[in-house]
Amino acid sequence: MKLQAAIAESQIEIELHQRGSQVFAVLDGRKYEVDVHQSRENQYQLIHDGRVFDCRVEGLVASGAVVDVIVGSTSHAVTLTDPKRLRSALAFGGHGDGAARMVAPMPGKVVRVLVEAGQQVEAGSGIAVVEAMKMQNEMKSPKSGTVALLDVKVGDTVNGGDLLAVIE
Repeated sequence: MKLQAAIAESQIEIELHQRGSQVFAVLDGRKYEVDVHQSRENQYQLIHDGRVFDCRVEGLVASGAVVDVIVGSTSHAVTLTDPKRLRSALAFGGHGDGAARMVAPMPGKVVRVLVEAGQQVEAGSGIAVVEAMKMQNEMKSPKSGTVALLDVKVGDTVNGGDLLAVIE
């Protein structure tokens, strides 16, 4: 998965791959291999080169949202952006008259469904939350309208590209 991150005044590109508790990351060309262990909700221990880092994430991790990442006693405001989500949101034509198909951006598990079929939603309203790579991603409606189809329920496993919902 490729992401862009804004931390303070820096912009960096991040590429992440996960295999079990191992996360392989490339940050602006620098490679890292990190063991990630979740100790409690939103709290993690990161182990890299024999060093242990206690990390806490405050806020909902979603493309374009600002979250606070606390490492030790230092807090960092981080904005992660998924370029694929931006492209697919633009492809939906969020302000058009046609139906918008919402698809999973990557493999994961549905941990919350925030709407019901037939419900009216505004552009940007949360539809479902998908957990992938130990991060929860809120899938937001690209347009105002009615939830014509809701194709997932809590506990479902989804693959990248799977249909989550249709907004008309």
